[in-house]
Amino acid sequence: MLFPTTLVGSYPQPDWLIDREKLAGRFPPRVRARELWRIPEAWLPQAQNDATVLAIKAQEDAGLDIVTDGEIRRESYSNRFATALDGVDLDNPGSALDRSGHPNPVPRVVGAIRRRHAVQVEDLLFLKRNTRKRVKVTVPGPFTMAQQAQIDFYGGSRELASLDYAAAVNEEIIDLFAHGADVVQIDEPYMQARPEEARAYGLKALNRALRGVTGTTAVHICFGYAAIIHARPAGYSFLPELAQCSCAQVSIETAQSNLDCSVLQGLRGKKILLGVIDLSDMQPETPEQVAARIRRALPYVDPQDIVVAPDCGMKYLPRDVADAKLRAMVDGARIVRAELEG
Repeated sequence: MLFPTTLVGSYPQPDWLIDREKLAGRFPPRVRARELWRIPEAWLPQAQNDATVLAIKAQEDAGLDIVTDGEIRRESYSNRFATALDGVDLDNPGSALDRSGHPNPVPRVVGAIRRRHAVQVEDLLFLKRNTRKRVKVTVPGPFTMAQQAQIDFYGGSRELASLDYAAAVNEEIIDLFAHGADVVQIDEPYMQARPEEARAYGLKALNRALRGVTGTTAVHICFGYAAIIHARPAGYSFLPELAQCSCAQVSIETAQSNLDCSVLQGLRGKKILLGVIDLSDMQPETPEQVAARIRRALPYVDPQDIVVAPDCGMKYLPRDVADAKLRAMVDGARIVRAELEG
């Protein structure tokens, strides 16, 4: 089918589950942030399961073709995985600059990074039990996790740390495909934020994370959450380099940035997760607006190589706004599909 639809990863968590005002008032946490949850610890897993079922149903009701668990159990896209690894001192966080240049509490790496157990396989199995749709799971990327950490081991080398992060991500991805994931997406936003370091060793780490993986993989690279990083540059500082990545799909944003889609010519051979939903605008798109954004990419990407998605995760949107935007996204994809299929 032309133009299948999916989330990039996250769907908004309910107000009864997480304190969304606290969530919006801070940069996405890199260490654990249990104070964000409204539910006592003893009941939190059950509440997260219930909210995940709601997120799955919302995606199905909107008509999405590939669904996620909405990342409902996560305080941020990266911290749940990054704080589950050996080599991290959870009791004494470090500090590192976030992509806006401000210091942030981060995991402090004091030993060799190793994955001690599967982190998200149970989340995947829960997702599969609650939908008959194709399913996608997102994991944080090795380069991004190395940037979001204070490296007190490896002689302070983020490059060496990123390779061990990559090995941990690789083990997780292989487990996820073994347990029935249809797509696994690696989130690497810091490749856009720190392109010189990404060129120096980020792509090497990313390909290490994908070594031996045979399932459908995507890499998400973006300008940051619209609720936090407001300005958008004219184009990506790190994108053509992903042509050398062994992933099958590249996820980019075009809506808020009004990206010149001609840059996508450099990614021929990759499927493009085309971001067509502007997450900075609380006014839901019309289906025709979505269709127009899809059409902008068609001169540069074969139609069969486009997957339609929001620009980024929808975590910070009100749920009613997110739902309306998803319905418009599905209807917009349907418009262009009908045009091409006659």
